[in-house]
Amino acid sequence: MTHEAEGAPTPYAPPQPGTVAVYRGATLFDGTGRPPRPSTSIVVDGPVIRAVGDDAGIAATVPADAHVLDLGGRFVIPGLIDSHQHLATPPDRPVAEAVLDRLVHSGVTAIRDMADDLRQVGDLARATLVGEIPGPDIRYAALMAGPGFFDDPRTHQVSRGGTPGAVPWMQAVTPDTDLRVAVALARGTYAAAIKVYADLDHRTVAAITAEAHRQGIPVWAHAAVFPATPRHVVAAGVDSVSHATLLAFEGAEGPLTTYKDKPPFDHGRFSAEDDPHLDGLFGLMRRNGTVLDATASMWESAELAGEGPEDAARARANSELAAHITAQAHRAGVDLSTGTDHETPPEEPFPALFDELAFLVRRCGIPPAEVLRSATLLGARSAGAEESMGSVEAGKLANFVVLQEDPLLDIDHLRSVTLTVKRGHRHERDAYDARRARAADSR
Repeated sequence: MTHEAEGAPTPYAPPQPGTVAVYRGATLFDGTGRPPRPSTSIVVDGPVIRAVGDDAGIAATVPADAHVLDLGGRFVIPGLIDSHQHLATPPDRPVAEAVLDRLVHSGVTAIRDMADDLRQVGDLARATLVGEIPGPDIRYAALMAGPGFFDDPRTHQVSRGGTPGAVPWMQAVTPDTDLRVAVALARGTYAAAIKVYADLDHRTVAAITAEAHRQGIPVWAHAAVFPATPRHVVAAGVDSVSHATLLAFEGAEGPLTTYKDKPPFDHGRFSAEDDPHLDGLFGLMRRNGTVLDATASMWESAELAGEGPEDAARARANSELAAHITAQAHRAGVDLSTGTDHETPPEEPFPALFDELAFLVRRCGIPPAEVLRSATLLGARSAGAEESMGSVEAGKLANFVVLQEDPLLDIDHLRSVTLTVKRGHRHERDAYDARRARAADSR
């Protein structure tokens, strides 16, 4: 090659190291457990936070050429993390880019994509990382399940051009599978984790988890894998489990067999007092450090409400179940992250994550400060990224959100977002709202 092409434009790229910005006059909820601090400055150098401290102390250390932004007492929180997204089932690039655009302009600076067509998700992750498109960082999983799962239509949607169960991002595991090779193939997709989904027994779940950890990659699992029970999954040492309602299968009335043939359980036993089966399970989760990606509000979404009274009744029952089990998990000291597994319609101004946080506060009785910790530091832990994100501290990525109103007083104050800083790049909410209005007018 005689010359090097510049490549695509990167208008949303992080600023270069040495580009210093100071956000002064903040009331900072830093995500570490400390109470909010007024009159606080955040010094950003390129994509990272250089220092956090009181305005007066920081002012004496700021370079003369630093760009200083006075926040006038507005509330600052760490960037939010949605720990359960699906961007490409089926792949639709314009839809995915619109979702990512809305997320980052609503204060979401990272997500976990829980297994999709990783050919597209990998490129979206690259595009948001280098700044070709606006969006949060994307940490994504490659899926493993038993062969019986791969007649699910979704597996065909995400494997077009290949065979479901026989592509690196969607692998069927049998007793003959060489797990060293399977995990290495999954890692080759640049996945941040293995997702264990369905139709695997407890020995196989444990073997996948052990090999993944040996190769330095975490495991994110469904809370019940059928026939592996919730206790089996947690005992295998997975790093996080998804869907609070699946934990109810710890008290199923019959043995777990396959994903498609789930045994019944008594919803009522979970709706009154704390269930002793779950108490024991939550103790194990707490000791193992297993994060619960509760997706507690998903049954209130339009797509799961169904079309008739039967579907609506089922959704209501599962919503109640999710609320009770998530509340019990929180009381037991289990770490919760905030995943959604659905999105609000495109015409809505804010993402489903805001509804999940409100559900945790209002339906599960969790204080707003603890819900914000779940949406930030514990979300980073669930994504295996706690060392670089989840709190506003020196040395971490410059990921934070500026709000007009205090979300500790009302979790709906998240909707007062004015600015998202992601890897040091500023995403102005007003500019995003103006673009949305122009797009609506042109239709």
